[in-house]
Amino acid sequence: MRFYFLLALSFFLNDLGANNGERFYQTTAQNGDGVYSLLRRYQLLDSPCNLERFYEINKLSRNANLAKGKAYFLPILIYEYNRRSIRSTIGVDDWDLAIRIQEYNKEMVKAGYRKKDYIDDSVLWVPYHEMYCSQETKSETEEKPESIKLRSFPIFGKKHEKVPLINKSLEGRVYYIVSGHGGNDPGAVGKVGKHKLCEDEYAYDVSIRLAREIVKRAGTAYLITRDPNDGIRDKKFLGVDQDEVIWGNYKVSTSQKARLFQRSDVVNELIDKNNAAGIQDQRLIAIHVDSRSKGVQTDVFFYHYPESDSGKRIANNIKKTFAKKYKKYQKNRGYRGTVTARDLHMLREPKCTSVYVELGNISNKLDQQRFLLASNRQLLAEWLMEGFIK
Repeated sequence: MRFYFLLALSFFLNDLGANNGERFYQTTAQNGDGVYSLLRRYQLLDSPCNLERFYEINKLSRNANLAKGKAYFLPILIYEYNRRSIRSTIGVDDWDLAIRIQEYNKEMVKAGYRKKDYIDDSVLWVPYHEMYCSQETKSETEEKPESIKLRSFPIFGKKHEKVPLINKSLEGRVYYIVSGHGGNDPGAVGKVGKHKLCEDEYAYDVSIRLAREIVKRAGTAYLITRDPNDGIRDKKFLGVDQDEVIWGNYKVSTSQKARLFQRSDVVNELIDKNNAAGIQDQRLIAIHVDSRSKGVQTDVFFYHYPESDSGKRIANNIKKTFAKKYKKYQKNRGYRGTVTARDLHMLREPKCTSVYVELGNISNKLDQQRFLLASNRQLLAEWLMEGFIK
């Protein structure tokens, strides 16, 4: 019996990976598996840091393919369950975390990826992101006491990472926010004195502010274009860099066509996942800054796909919101934004209703004030949200 036990233990340990004292579960890739499909199967795709850790522990490059039948470590930490509690097993005192881990193990048994529950075999599975990563921008919707309704989302930057849950008006609704360009493509470029203004930086700052407003109302916001270092910035002139990534920590492609499909492919994978979870209300907004001659002043304007009635309706909702705000705050100016049908990639390819926003002319001095001032970028985000969610 002892020989059999040691043999079985040896076999089990071969399914684990060790890295800096951590042990990871190992499985084999199936026919047709890619990194995304493998992680999705084990419910690990929601957090980009799971993807990052997968590449690290398997020593793979970002664009690596998986080989059928080859074993790979998953970002699932293995603990020996102490038969008292999950919290004492993993050394934390977070009740909600323990419940999520418990439910995860039950779901893995139900899906057939575990033969026994952790209570039966004393092997506890803990998704890597639960121990080491933030919850990104996926809103927590369960009731919590007022004293702990501030949640932490590092993607928003140190000053803005604590996000209050002000209400649950957007609970169960999903929003995909795609800011234009990024990586080696700055998009439209303007100039103020010696300062260069790049479309991707200003579009991203409005986008991330919009995401935070959605999260404050219990919605789920996916920032498809992401900058791991630039949270919400309150400076007038935003520094230019090229370290933006696509959801999943994929490097932004240098090819324009590939960049567009990177975004739409990721969005469609997320749409399918959320559809499978029963979430029907999903929308996308693409945020850009236009470039025209210096003398051309434009108001914020919008596009929708020609055959999308819902896209047209939402675009008009946002336009009406801006017209109402201008009537209140700039009574003598008026608002001249437009809604137009256009066959653009990010309107055509996503499987959900999509709208496309141009914030203004980056070369025009008057339009520049709309996004140079942090307070104006915040108003843009709030007004976009108000119209976009209707």
